[in-house]
Amino acid sequence: MSPPQTFKKTNYTFILTGVFMVVIGYLLMIGGGSDEPNIFNPEIFNFKRIVLSPIIAVAGLLAIIYGIMKKFNK
Repeated sequence: MSPPQTFKKTNYTFILTGVFMVVIGYLLMIGGGSDEPNIFNPEIFNFKRIVLSPIIAVAGLLAIIYGIMKKFNK
C-alpha cells in the first residue's frame, strides 16, 4: 500500500507557474541604474519597474499559495 499523495499534478502546475511568475517579476525589476553616480537616470521609475513587475510577482505568490492550499479531486 502506497502512502497518500499530498499534491496532485494540478497543484504542482500551479506551484511551478507561480515560481515562474515570481522569477519573471523580479527579472522585470532589474536595470535602470546609472553607470555614473552623479547623473540621475529617470528610467528607474518607468511603468515596467514600478507597476507591472510587482503585480506579476504578487500574482505568482498568490498562485503558489493557491497551489499549496487547494485540494483538487479527480
